[in-house]
Amino acid sequence: MEESRIENHPILGEMEKGEKVAFLFDGKEVYGYEGEPIAAALKAQGLMVHRYTKKEHKPRGIFCAIGRCTDCVMVVDGVPNVRTCITPLKAGMDVKTQYGVSDKPFEEQ
Repeated sequence: MEESRIENHPILGEMEKGEKVAFLFDGKEVYGYEGEPIAAALKAQGLMVHRYTKKEHKPRGIFCAIGRCTDCVMVVDGVPNVRTCITPLKAGMDVKTQYGVSDKPFEEQ
């Protein structure tokens, strides 16, 4: 899936690849490059759904990719509403799909 990796971000500029690191996405170990936006690491692996809307439970993912909208927000290390398109990836992060403002699927809330 490397062909879908974002290498030149419209705001952050050219992406310098840091060290390849492991992080968790919904409890599954995945990989990205330290310092790249979390959303870029997810997109490179084909993981496009970041959250589900509270009212209609519709999936959302990268939209603006510059931190202005909220479509890419996820729960990162227990903190909801993190804009993953501008948040740098670090080794060991725990990234979870966001359901409304929680990391629990709607049926569990």
